[in-house]
Amino acid sequence: MRKFINILAYQVHIKYTWWYNMVYARISLNEHANKVLNVIKAKFDLRDKSEAINKFIEMFGDEVVEKEASDQYIKTVLQIEKQHFKKYGRRKMSAQELDKICGIN
Repeated sequence: MRKFINILAYQVHIKYTWWYNMVYARISLNEHANKVLNVIKAKFDLRDKSEAINKFIEMFGDEVVEKEASDQYIKTVLQIEKQHFKKYGRRKMSAQELDKICGIN
């Protein structure tokens, strides 16, 4: 994975367009990287190698960079936390209660 990213990073020329919020990159691929992209392109019935690169990054990018949480997701988590503390307060669970919930006993 890391080797593939390093290959993509080799000779990348990036142009940022602010009106489309896209990054255009001109890249040089070695033979193996080209084969990998062709397989991804064929497997997922994609139009071009750009879509294949995006699919590859969608599949394996979280191993390198974590996605940012959306505002709606953060609000939902905070609401769940608020409801939990409203119902249970700061009560701690005993080891026996945890074992019972996990089905260990």
